Amino acid sequence: MGTVLVTSRSFSSGRADVTAQLQASGHRVVRGPSDHDLETLRPLLADAVAWIAGTGPVTAAHLDAGPGLRVVARYGVGVEAVDLAAARDRGIVVTNTPGANSDAVADHTVGLMLAAIRGTAAGDRRVRAGDWSTTRGREIADLSIGIVGFGRIGQGVARRLSGFGPRLLVADPFVPDEVITSFGASARPVDDLAPTCDLVSLHAPGGRTVVSSGWLGRARQGMTIVNTARADLVDEAALAGAIRDGVVVAYAADTIAGDTGARDSPLLSPDLADRVTITPHLGAQTVEAIDNMGGFAVEDVLSVLAGRAPEHPVALPTAAPSRKARP
Repeated sequence: MGTVLVTSRSFSSGRADVTAQLQASGHRVVRGPSDHDLETLRPLLADAVAWIAGTGPVTAAHLDAGPGLRVVARYGVGVEAVDLAAARDRGIVVTNTPGANSDAVADHTVGLMLAAIRGTAAGDRRVRAGDWSTTRGREIADLSIGIVGFGRIGQGVARRLSGFGPRLLVADPFVPDEVITSFGASARPVDDLAPTCDLVSLHAPGGRTVVSSGWLGRARQGMTIVNTARADLVDEAALAGAIRDGVVVAYAADTIAGDTGARDSPLLSPDLADRVTITPHLGAQTVEAIDNMGGFAVEDVLSVLAGRAPEHPVALPTAAPSRKARP
């Protein structure tokens, strides 16, 4: 058997004791920091045969520090922080947990929408300071809401919003129009959402900027933006400027550039505090989602270590000849 390194903060903190499941299979479980600091992880990776990885980067240098690694099980869906080509070249299997936290993130998205359009967080701060002054918000039923990315989470958000009755516009070139219309929504290019939507919710994969300075230049006055996907979907400096100019009246997100090490994001400027709400990756933090993610990751780790194909493999790039998986 071997050592399994865990760097996800919430792993095995739900109702299911998935740490015990690994230990019952004969494996030693060690914990490491979620920011994946290489020097801290180096001695832990040296003995690891499997890594259940959080949101921090997984680089070629990390993989080289783990000569016995056979599988990196990403605790979550996104794998943009994982050097997939490096994993391929070293014969390391990569897995993730698709769908495990979709309902949790969709719930949190709608919660952030309501908090943003009603100024909930800012109102709480005023009351604690003895200020009972009010601001006027919006009602979801009267909004045109754009959804960028219509996978499991985007569809879950649309399903939840259907009870409120807004007009829904969806931008996702990979989803057939008939699927979008089945949710009572209309398909639109992402650039069309800027001038037509009161609120835009981001659920696309990372790797490109959606909310850019150009996009914001076409945005409807008084827009609200919600982001429970990836920080790099947003040009944070341009967005901060648009908030100060009143083009965007509120921004609510579960992520920010720099992730847990973020200190200097322009969105954290004190003058924007009443219009910007950032939560610390709460989207997936439900008991149910944690149990699902932990269960998926552990089953895949145990499968790979037993020589079986995992249930949730991530496709690795094929630009270069791949090596056999590490025995």
